[in-house]
Amino acid sequence: MKEGDADEIIVEALDLKTHFSANSGLLQAIFSANKQAVRALDGVNISIRERSVTGLVGESGCGKSTFGMTLVRMHEPTSGEIKFAGKPVTHITGAELKNYRGRAQIIFQDPYSSLNPRLTVGQLVEEPLLIHKIGDDAERAEKIARALGHVRLPAQEYLHRYPSDLSGGQRQRVAIARALVMEPSFIVADEPVSMLDVSVQAGVLELLETLSRQLGLAVLYISHDIATVGYICDRVGVMYLGKVVEEGPTLSVLNEPLHPYSERLLAAIPKVDTNATRNRVEMSGEVPSPLNVPPGCRFSTRCPHATDLCRTKEPELVEVKPDHSVRCHLY
Repeated sequence: MKEGDADEIIVEALDLKTHFSANSGLLQAIFSANKQAVRALDGVNISIRERSVTGLVGESGCGKSTFGMTLVRMHEPTSGEIKFAGKPVTHITGAELKNYRGRAQIIFQDPYSSLNPRLTVGQLVEEPLLIHKIGDDAERAEKIARALGHVRLPAQEYLHRYPSDLSGGQRQRVAIARALVMEPSFIVADEPVSMLDVSVQAGVLELLETLSRQLGLAVLYISHDIATVGYICDRVGVMYLGKVVEEGPTLSVLNEPLHPYSERLLAAIPKVDTNATRNRVEMSGEVPSPLNVPPGCRFSTRCPHATDLCRTKEPELVEVKPDHSVRCHLY
């Protein structure tokens, strides 16, 4: 990590799995003996510390968003454990779950659909406080103004505006303020800049990093674009078909990727220097279906280095460099 190695672990996932039923109809669901399961998340171990941003990258459909939503209990885990500030929250219900959801917030990908167009900015940011019955009118007004100040939208200017009056970047800042108003310890940022113009992405990313440091937040930053994690993330995990295949400090993973999948993700990043020479790295085929996960290494159907061992035995995630782990038989 860049900072805060001694900071407390806020959220920890231990062998976390989330499977979904894939029965195609009512009759199949009732009479089928072999129930199919979509193994969206299939055994992930990640720790996220306060004052740090942990990145999770991979192709669409690899389980990144499912992982984030499972951590905040929007999806029920099939097995494994989630710990929050050292306490298990995997199976909590009722008032305990409501309290946890107040401390663990999520920022969604699309600021155009995640904000109710009929509510003003003030009402949007106030809504979580009303749901959790926090404060009176004056106290809520103070919290709203503070949250908008954190995202650099002055309350006196934006409080009574509607989402239709805002740009995409401003809308996403409102979504961030709505998460911050609950004063959480943990935030899942699910592809928060993928719907924004490139010109405003850097500003939102810089804001997330600053808020993490200033407010002591633990942030899980989910993205399909491995290039953006270098801007704000202390650590990064590379996910493929429901499992983390490489994990370590961001600079180590970006500068010296170990897994063949990580190498191919990095090779896809465009280079600004038109004179720089690049080795052509191809990745053939499509991601296998989580309904029918290949035996052995999940990347073996697309990996140029695959051997018979890779196709029959699944590799373990092992540390091969200081604090840098990879799931590959090459190591």
